[in-house]
Amino acid sequence: MNRETDRLYIRSLLADDWQELKIIFQDFNSSPYAVYDAPFPDTDPDIQKLTANFAASGLFFAVLLKDSSALIGYVCFHNNNGSYDLGYCFHSDYQGKGYALEACQELLRFIKLSDNVKEFTAGTALKNIPSCKLLKRLGFSLQETEVLSFHKDSAGKELLFEGGIFKKKD
Repeated sequence: MNRETDRLYIRSLLADDWQELKIIFQDFNSSPYAVYDAPFPDTDPDIQKLTANFAASGLFFAVLLKDSSALIGYVCFHNNNGSYDLGYCFHSDYQGKGYALEACQELLRFIKLSDNVKEFTAGTALKNIPSCKLLKRLGFSLQETEVLSFHKDSAGKELLFEGGIFKKKD
């Protein structure tokens, strides 16, 4: 699968993309938003395995800059019985510049048409303001919230946060 936008080239993620994903994973794991998601692996074999699994799913897409071919992030979907859950991760150097919006808009259109999807969902921490804003710009609306935890503090206590469940219907 290959798609293009004004500034981006979007293609199916490949198992060979693992080294570029390693950089994105390291960047994300060091971000203030990492506490709101499951940690990415940090060893080469684990990153290679996860990237291969992502690629095999057929629903993970590499996002590259047209002018440099640099892999700057990915967009993914999980099929939940006909409702597709949207996910994304972009290197912080490329956040806030409209790349995620551009890539997600293109892929939402593509998935909607190719798979006849009527509903999309997405989840993010309510404290992740940039992600909440992106989802709203993509036409998603907050439907409900839930308390989640992906990490523990140094004393072993769960780090709880409020997660939002967003939906987009067409």
